[in-house]
Amino acid sequence: MTGGKVRTRLLATLLMGAILSGCGGLDAKIERGEIEYENFTAEQIYGRAEYDLARGDPELAADVFAEVERLYPYSEWAKRAVIMQAFAYHRAKDYENSRSAAQRFIDFYPTDGDAAYAQYLLALSYYDQIDEVGRDQGLTFQALQSLREVIERYPDSEYASSAILKFDLAFNHLAAKEMEIGRYYLRRDHFASAINRFRVVVEDFQTTTHTAEALHRLVEAYLSLGLTDEARTAGAILGHNFRGTEWYEDSYKLLTGRGLTLEAVGDNWLRQIYRQMILGRWL
Repeated sequence: MTGGKVRTRLLATLLMGAILSGCGGLDAKIERGEIEYENFTAEQIYGRAEYDLARGDPELAADVFAEVERLYPYSEWAKRAVIMQAFAYHRAKDYENSRSAAQRFIDFYPTDGDAAYAQYLLALSYYDQIDEVGRDQGLTFQALQSLREVIERYPDSEYASSAILKFDLAFNHLAAKEMEIGRYYLRRDHFASAINRFRVVVEDFQTTTHTAEALHRLVEAYLSLGLTDEARTAGAILGHNFRGTEWYEDSYKLLTGRGLTLEAVGDNWLRQIYRQMILGRWL
């Protein structure tokens, strides 16, 4: 069943369709608290799980989908139930179990049409836990790795474009974390530690929205240490790549206010960045 078919079936579920009739006696049994799944077909149990999902109980739905897999492990319904477990657990915000079900589907059915969707759900189980910049970034790294899997293994799937967007946002999130720590050090006059953080952004996160500010903060930090060559070079990079930003304007005022020009000078790591970014020289 392809990802499109999964969503089509979910839409049908949300409309309630004929699910209740498909559940048959199983629905009545559950209402009375007598759940004897062994007495029902895989399709009936699967239908009940869809119904639970549609009525807003994804945690119960995941448990019922698991019964399909347990009682009919080699059936087509079991295969569908595994991917739906991943979906239901994710909707219930049970990300660990969602990852487990998604990975199980990938391991058991690597060539199936829904393998791309399973990989995407696995990535989302990490991505959807990325919330505050100040938290540990381990989940962000795992999200990036899993999103890259979607992009590289399933480039023609309908999930690739969404994975690319989320990858860029997660990448930007990591850069934001480095900036937050760098600003913290800068406010406390720990200039060397601040420089190390801003350098990471300039060298490793050049494509993010934080590069211009990182260069300006480097100007501030290097000027505070009296390292004018580095400050001027950072300003030169700002002038070439980010002239229209407030960060360039602030750096321009800082440097010219001290009688310094914005140009690449000296022999330092920023001069190497200048050669690469501005002159296109990589050796």
